[in-house]
Amino acid sequence: MSAKKNEPEHPGLSEVRFLTVAEVATVMRVSKMTVYRLVHNGELPAVRVGKSFRVPEQAVNDYLRGAYFDAG
Repeated sequence: MSAKKNEPEHPGLSEVRFLTVAEVATVMRVSKMTVYRLVHNGELPAVRVGKSFRVPEQAVNDYLRGAYFDAG
């Protein structure tokens, strides 16, 4: 077992890539307002930096993976 008992299993903050709301909107192909709604509703985790938000890239990937459904 390589992980220590008190070590978190998630990557360190230096390894996390944060996206702006505009970048998230582009990736998801939605408006910035939709991203703000997802953040404020707690559906998409974000970190507040000053007056703006930053969303972990992995959170966007997880959200999209969870929202995916087979329409066929």
